[in-house]
Amino acid sequence: MKLDIAFSSCPNDTYIFDALVHKKIDTHGIDFSYTIADVEELNKKALEQTFAITKLSYFAFAHCSQAYQILDSGSALGYANGPLFICKQGHEHTINSSSVIAIPGKHTTAHVLFSMAYPEFSRKKYMVFHEIEEAIKNGSADAGVIIHENRFTYAQRGFTCMCDLGTVWEQNTTMPIPLGAICIQRSLPESVKQTVNTLIRKSIEFARSHPNESQHFIHSHAQEIEQDIVSQHIALFVNDFSIDLGTIGKQAIVTLFSKAREFSLIPNLHPNIFLNPSS
Repeated sequence: MKLDIAFSSCPNDTYIFDALVHKKIDTHGIDFSYTIADVEELNKKALEQTFAITKLSYFAFAHCSQAYQILDSGSALGYANGPLFICKQGHEHTINSSSVIAIPGKHTTAHVLFSMAYPEFSRKKYMVFHEIEEAIKNGSADAGVIIHENRFTYAQRGFTCMCDLGTVWEQNTTMPIPLGAICIQRSLPESVKQTVNTLIRKSIEFARSHPNESQHFIHSHAQEIEQDIVSQHIALFVNDFSIDLGTIGKQAIVTLFSKAREFSLIPNLHPNIFLNPSS
C-alpha cells in the first residue's frame, strides 16, 4: 500500500519522520511518499485534502475537520514553546493597533493565539515564517509573530520580544500550547489509520534511540544549520506529547478550539476530531 505524507522542513518534523519515510523501521507493508513544505502551504493543501497524512496547524485543522482526524502521535504541543510577538529593539512603544503585523500564515496557530491576545490589531500581513524578520527590518511590517527556529536567534539579530503568546496561553489555561497536528484522512480504513498512528510513534522512538541517524535529513532541510540551534529546536518541540497526546494534550486542543469559537475564528467542528477519542 502507498500513502502520501506531508510535513514541514522544521527539525522537529524531519526528526520525527526520518525513520518512517526512509524505512528505518518496519512500515508493515506501507510505502510512504513524502512532501516537505512550509507549514502554511501544508495548511492550504489540507483545506484541499491533498495528502492522506499531513502536518498542519491546529487552527487550520478546525477548517477541515470534516475530512481529517488528529493522530495521537507526531504533534507539536507543549509548554514554553509558543510563538513570540517581536519588533525592532527600541521600537516597542511605537507598536499599536494601527501597526502592520507580519503573521506566519493565515491558518497557523500563531495567528489564532495572536488574534486572541491582540483582538484590536487588524492590519496583518501573511508571509512565510522565515521572511518575517526581514520584513520588520525593511519596514514592510512594523512587528511580527515568529515561530520555529527564529525563537532561538531573534535577540541576536536585533529584535525584542513584546509578548510571549505561549506564556499568555499558559497563564490563561494552565495547559500546553497546541501548535501543529498530524492528521489523517477520515476516508481511509480504520486499520490503516491505526497502523499509521503506531508507525509514527515508533519512528519517534527510533529517532530517540538513534540520535545520529536523522542528522543528515534534518540539516538538509533546516533553515538554521547550527547544531546547537537544531538540538534546542528538537528538544523543545519533540516531547512526550509527540509520542501520545494523552488526556492533557487533548484537553488543550479542545480548549483552543473552544476559545477560538468564542472569538468567532473557526467553524463548527466534526463531533469526533481524534482518531482515538477515548484514549
